[in-house]
Amino acid sequence: MEKQILALVTGGAGFIGANLCRRLLADGKRVVCIDNFYSSTESNIADLLRNPDFTFLLHDVMQEFDVPADEIYHLAAPASPVHYQKDPVYTLQTIVVGTVHALQCAQRHGAKLLLSSTSEIYGNPDVHPQKESYHGNVNPNGPRACYDEGKRCAETFCSDYRRSRNVDTKIIRIFNTYGPYMHPKDGRVISEFIIKMLHGEPVTIHGSGRQTRSFCYIDDLVDGIARMMASDFAGPVNLGNPYEITVLQLVEEIARQLGVPVRIRHDEALVDEPNRRRPDISMAQELLDWQPHIALSDGIARTIDYFRERDDRTDGNI
Repeated sequence: MEKQILALVTGGAGFIGANLCRRLLADGKRVVCIDNFYSSTESNIADLLRNPDFTFLLHDVMQEFDVPADEIYHLAAPASPVHYQKDPVYTLQTIVVGTVHALQCAQRHGAKLLLSSTSEIYGNPDVHPQKESYHGNVNPNGPRACYDEGKRCAETFCSDYRRSRNVDTKIIRIFNTYGPYMHPKDGRVISEFIIKMLHGEPVTIHGSGRQTRSFCYIDDLVDGIARMMASDFAGPVNLGNPYEITVLQLVEEIARQLGVPVRIRHDEALVDEPNRRRPDISMAQELLDWQPHIALSDGIARTIDYFRERDDRTDGNI
């Protein structure tokens, strides 16, 4: 009988982690989820606790951990500006020290380790779209640096553990992602705009609104993660949707689907916020046979449904 794979997901109660845990369970794997609920919610995994193949460990990756895993999906980190800027020192320590602990666990048990890095390592890019060969334009002293530089350091640790300690590491760079299980107060534009409009409130746009983003639906991203782990490729590789849209266009699309008027408040641009963001995914297409399939309009409709249902369950208190 074939051995059942044990997958460890750090940050498994977060937005991406909760979706990934469900995918891994559906693929027939046993899953151990580590989280401390710093920027996630227990409700994201409440239904999974009844699954005999799912185990939850309340734990902070700043402390060492030892799980005899075959695969480690290292996602643990405050990932939105609202969360990672709340305590930037903790954020930086969590990303760097947590990555070292995950790598030590992988080395101890001969596990494959996948690091969820980020498009933020490109900073405010001087090239467009962003290829994996681009080394970025990051301000190491700015308010976003705790996350940006933390992830850059985490990539270095993974690369050095691979070269010098023979740990099978893989690096993905995640671009803007959205969908069910997003934290309702994470400050990401899609969740924030949907919730504001559902409650009849104006949305706030920082800067002109002409800055662009590329949004990938969570199911597409999770499929890319699964393909990366199953591959022989070390990366880094971009995972994101290359369809580019301005923030103003995003507001208009959400308002159209909700059938509400567009009401906008403009505020100052955020420090070091990228002006343009779009992945070059040619490497993922070639080496992983991966590309996103869910159109932005369809993904937004599914995300609206999720937040409407959540609002119903919480008596309007999203």
